[in-house]
Amino acid sequence: MIVFRSVLFNALFYFNLIVQMIVMTPAYFLLPRKKAYGIAKNWVRSNHWLFEVIVGTTFEIEGLENIPKGGYIFAPKHQSFWDAYALLPWLDDPFYILKRELTWIPLFGWYLKKQRMVPVDRSARGKVMAAVMQRTKDEMNSGRQLIIYPEGTRRPPGATPEYKYGIARLYRDLQVPVVPVVMHPGLFWPRRKFIRYPGHFKVRILPAIEPGMDPDAFLAHLVEVMETASDRLLVETAAANPNLPLPPTAERRLAELKAHAA
Repeated sequence: MIVFRSVLFNALFYFNLIVQMIVMTPAYFLLPRKKAYGIAKNWVRSNHWLFEVIVGTTFEIEGLENIPKGGYIFAPKHQSFWDAYALLPWLDDPFYILKRELTWIPLFGWYLKKQRMVPVDRSARGKVMAAVMQRTKDEMNSGRQLIIYPEGTRRPPGATPEYKYGIARLYRDLQVPVVPVVMHPGLFWPRRKFIRYPGHFKVRILPAIEPGMDPDAFLAHLVEVMETASDRLLVETAAANPNLPLPPTAERRLAELKAHAA
């Protein structure tokens, strides 16, 4: 049954993406940019509905009161394709720094350009990267929220953390709060697999780290805060979903935490 529900969900997920992108394109490009973002956010909500109805997976968000007003860096754990889009409805006007090749995709790339995402050539240096940073500052100064994953790429639940220094540079240069976010959607929507598991999990938004710290001290603090909260949430999520098959990284980390507690 899990395999059947996973296949059905995946088919409807991509069908929903293609149909909405085609059908809503005229309205999307006629509306002002920020109002047009509502179309993408409604697409996200429809995916949450599909995930709940077809797979049986639900989630809740804790700590919305920790989100500041105006511009800030939103820094979530990244485990799954789910967390690449799932929290957009709760952010006012978010944007990403993303590889420029994504903007070349028909329709999808047009959506990215409309929302003033910041494309970057990852092989670029010098003046090009300075221009990217200036674009990022301009968007941030207009009150937008930069979504960036501190570990850079998807990591399985419980895996040894590998935080990149890039977020410390952004923290130093942008001088805005950083909002850490922990969650374990990778237990239910594993990376590089088509299986989707039923259950319930939490997204926990932690208190913002205010600007002004030394970048090295900031990064050390961010890692400590996020990993401590992530470990706690992993224990809670596993306990709340006793029938959920855990990946080896999560099983290993839970055993380490249990041994440490003993």
